Amino acid sequence: MINKDRIIGQFIELVQIDSETKHERQVADFLKAKLAELGLEVVEDDSQKRTGHGAGNLIATLPAVPGIDAPSFLFTCHMDTVAPGNGIKPVIGEDGWIRSDGTTILGADDKAGLAALLEVIQVLQEQQLPHGRIQFVITAGEESGLMGARALERRYLDASFGFAIDSNGEVGSICVGAPTQARIEIEIFGKSAHAGVNPEDGISAIQVAGKAISRMKLGRIDEETTANIGKFEGGGPTNVVTDHVKLYAEARSLSPEKVERQLALMEKAVNSACQEFGAQGEFRSHIIYPGFYLTEQDAVVRLAQTAAEKLGLSGRLFTSGGGSDANIINGLGIPTVNLAVGYEEIHTTQERIKSEDIVKVAEYALEIISETVNGNQKR
Repeated sequence: MINKDRIIGQFIELVQIDSETKHERQVADFLKAKLAELGLEVVEDDSQKRTGHGAGNLIATLPAVPGIDAPSFLFTCHMDTVAPGNGIKPVIGEDGWIRSDGTTILGADDKAGLAALLEVIQVLQEQQLPHGRIQFVITAGEESGLMGARALERRYLDASFGFAIDSNGEVGSICVGAPTQARIEIEIFGKSAHAGVNPEDGISAIQVAGKAISRMKLGRIDEETTANIGKFEGGGPTNVVTDHVKLYAEARSLSPEKVERQLALMEKAVNSACQEFGAQGEFRSHIIYPGFYLTEQDAVVRLAQTAAEKLGLSGRLFTSGGGSDANIINGLGIPTVNLAVGYEEIHTTQERIKSEDIVKVAEYALEIISETVNGNQKR
C-alpha cells in the first residue's frame, strides 16, 4: 500500500529544507502548499506573535469520507529541528540506514513523522480508503521547549483522541506517559567585601549557593522523579567577595504531587542556607508543561495496541523522562499517546533512521486509521 520510493523521496526532500527551531518559515510554507495541494483545509495559527518563532502551528483537516461514521482524531508532528540543522546532506547507505554526511544532524526528529503522514494522506486518497475526520497538527518550536504547542489554542482542535509521531524507540512501541516539568530560577544575594582585607565582613553568594545545592537531592530522585541544576551564573574578580549569583534548574516527575514536593525541598534548602549565612534568597518556579499518564484502560491506548498487533509490531507500552507535544495536547483534554519512530542518536551528528522504519510508521498510521473505522462499526 505504501509507495516506498515516494515516502523516502519525501523524507529526503524534507530534511534538506532548513528549519532549525525559531527559523521554521521555509518548511512551514512548503508544508502548507503540499497539504493544500492534497486537498486539505490548512490553517496557520497566530502563535508566531507570541513565540517569536519563524512560523505558527499548522492545523490541516482531512474531511471524513461521506457515509463513514468514525470518531474525529488527530496526528501531530513538529516541523523544527535542533542545530546544527542547516545544509543537511542526507546519505542512504547500502545497509538501508539514512544518515547525514556527519557535519549536521539528519532531522529524522521529526521529519520522518512528517514524511509518513504526507504518504498516509496520499494513500488514503489514491486508494479511496474509508476514514473519518482527521486533523494533522504540525507545530513549530517543539525543540525550544514545546513553544508552538504551548501557544496552541484549544479552539483549533476537534478530536476525541490523538497520536503524536515523535518518540524514540522501535516502531510499534507506544509512549503512554511523560513527566510534568517545572523550571526553576534561584537568586542568592550576599554582601560584597574585599576578599583579602576584610572577607569576614562579606557574605559570599557563591558559598551560600554551594551550601544550598549540597542540601538538595538531585539527579534520580525515584523511579518517577528527577531534578537538575543546569546553570550557575555570577562571580567577578577574585579579590571581591561575590554578592550575587543566579541558578537555573528543573524538576520533573510523572507525578504532579512529587514535582511539588521536590520544589518544596529545593526551596527549603535555599532558605536554610541563606538563613545560616545571613544572605537573602529568591526561589521562583513554574510548570512549563503538564505530564500525562495513560493505561490500557484508555481507548486511545487500546486502539494503538490493536493496530500494532495487526501489523506484527510489539505494541509495547512505556513511559518517557522527556516531554513532547503529546504533553500539551493531553493537557488540552485530548488523550494522546506518542508513537515511536525508530530514529536513533537524535540531536547528534550521528543521527540515523532505517528506510524501512519510515515505511513502517506510515503503515502503522494507516492501520490506526483503519481501526478507528472498523472498530467504530463493530461497536
